[in-house]
Amino acid sequence: MKKTAMIVAAIMGCAALSSCGGVGNRTTTSQGNSGTSVLGNVLGAVANGQTIGNVLGSVLGTDKPKESDLIGTWKYRQPGVAFSSENTLAKAGGEAIAAEIKEKLSNTYSKVGFSASNTYLTFNSDKTFTGKLDGKSISGTWTYESSDQKLTLKTLLFSINCYAKKTTGGMSFLMESKKLLTLLQTAAKLSGNNTLQTIGNISQNYDGVRMGFDMKK
Repeated sequence: MKKTAMIVAAIMGCAALSSCGGVGNRTTTSQGNSGTSVLGNVLGAVANGQTIGNVLGSVLGTDKPKESDLIGTWKYRQPGVAFSSENTLAKAGGEAIAAEIKEKLSNTYSKVGFSASNTYLTFNSDKTFTGKLDGKSISGTWTYESSDQKLTLKTLLFSINCYAKKTTGGMSFLMESKKLLTLLQTAAKLSGNNTLQTIGNISQNYDGVRMGFDMKK
């Protein structure tokens, strides 16, 4: 009941924003219809329980996992989104922005081809990991700082700095949008792929957002 009430409150907030003509904590080239667009995306997300996912409570610093929580195999479920702070989330309908970003990422990830069978991570207790990203194998070592939720994955070719966050469905592994774009380009060799343009655009149009993957065991 509490979660439903929060969703309803978010929708009402979005409706108010749409009547005002836009969302104030992002830049946009079409401010006249930005609020309507956000509202439409949120309504669509509420209708799709999987898409709404971890929108509510989407702030880093909450639901911190312990190191032992990471052990095991995590399989891709859907795009993951969180904000760097409560202040960022609170600015002009942050929950609505989270829903909108998840919807955009969902379309992009679908074009890239992410699925539970080709995108997963296995964390071992000896601090090694293996996995696949869009079918491309990765392996190496990992370290985790529970105080700031920072997870570092080191491979022979590159290092990945991200954040781990508990969700109702499992775990989110999140990073800055530019770092996510670099990771996908490096691991999947998609440097010139237009389907990744959305990720680059998000880095310019949204402040304080972290995004990546929602995963489950």
